[in-house]
Amino acid sequence: MDQVLQQQLSKVAEIMEGQVDAEIHRLDNLDEDELDVLRQRRLVALKKQREKEDEWRSIGHGQYQEIPVEKDFFAECKKSTNVVCHFYRESAERCRIVDMHLHRLAPKHMETRFLKINAEKCPFLAERLRIVVIPTIALIKDGKSKDYIVGFDDMGGRDDFPTEMLEWRLGCAEVINYSGSLTDPPTGGKGAKPTSKASDLLGRRTQKIIKGGRYNDSDSDLED
Repeated sequence: MDQVLQQQLSKVAEIMEGQVDAEIHRLDNLDEDELDVLRQRRLVALKKQREKEDEWRSIGHGQYQEIPVEKDFFAECKKSTNVVCHFYRESAERCRIVDMHLHRLAPKHMETRFLKINAEKCPFLAERLRIVVIPTIALIKDGKSKDYIVGFDDMGGRDDFPTEMLEWRLGCAEVINYSGSLTDPPTGGKGAKPTSKASDLLGRRTQKIIKGGRYNDSDSDLED
């Protein structure tokens, strides 16, 4: 069985190597007209990306902003495909830690809107989204709540986790474009690895009970 598997793997490797060689040969032998077409396509793609980034900036992407009043939450979330919203309380020290990390991530991930809202000033919203533990970060995609980060357990259960750990967690929820490995959380040499495995975070759709409160990881439509 092992020998058969090795032969199959060897055959796949040969096919892939042949495909790569063929593509390199094709690129090495492009004429000027073909190169010009590729350049034009690249320029069009760059222009579209620049226009998209300008559109994002116009609605607040690239910054970590506060929603001042509860009624604005739904309107702000509908403007963007990906939203990360921190529910905080002024007196909570851990909320200041979250603020620090989200301030760093907002300009790095232009594709996502980073927001915060005072949980004590939005009782209706907190009840509707079943926000019990502070800090809680709601992860919203296409106008639906997809996931929640409750406390720091998913970042190793320590206050001194690196920003990259929270970035990884957001990548697991697919609310940012994450370029690292989802199967290898970047602990930065500090503390334990997250209590939840990446595969669990990506596939989780079960209910959790948190200090008597309950939230649902299934898609919740954020209609006001």
